[in-house]
Amino acid sequence: MSAYLILDIKVTDSVMYSRYIAQAPAIIAQYGGRYLVRGKEVTPISGSWNPERIVVIAFESVARAQACLSSPEYQQIVALREQATVSRAIIVEGYEQQ
Repeated sequence: MSAYLILDIKVTDSVMYSRYIAQAPAIIAQYGGRYLVRGKEVTPISGSWNPERIVVIAFESVARAQACLSSPEYQQIVALREQATVSRAIIVEGYEQQ
């Protein structure tokens, strides 16, 4: 079943974050991930949630998303994102019509 990595990101150090985003896409692609949303304008419609930047990445499965995030390649750059942003991330399974 497909899975989606969803990140809510507030950039606090744009220089460091640019180093992260220069490297992350190749690693994500290596694990079959593809960007569906990558930081375009967010339009709040309900409640108080007003994220600065949303990223949505599709993977073929939760296991594949987790493999990407725990890979040696990603582990080499994850500190850049963690130090350059205030972020929250989740993995959610996709909807499969019966």
